[in-house]
Amino acid sequence: MRPVLTEKAVMMIETSNTLTFETGMRETKEQIKNEIKELFEVEVEKIRTLIKNNKKYVYVKLKGDTLAIDIATKLGLM
Repeated sequence: MRPVLTEKAVMMIETSNTLTFETGMRETKEQIKNEIKELFEVEVEKIRTLIKNNKKYVYVKLKGDTLAIDIATKLGLM
């Protein structure tokens, strides 16, 4: 799993508290949710997936008490 840094991804971090990652095609939402919880010690509200050009993108919306911009800063995205 690797973070995606595009203009849309940054806008989603700021407006909707959502992080964007590119993952393997075989990973399930539950596996991704557990991995995010374990890596960043945060609660996940919702996960959405998008398959485009044979790549799987995951949008992870964090619960309100945790800010996505803090996680993005830890990852060096911001």
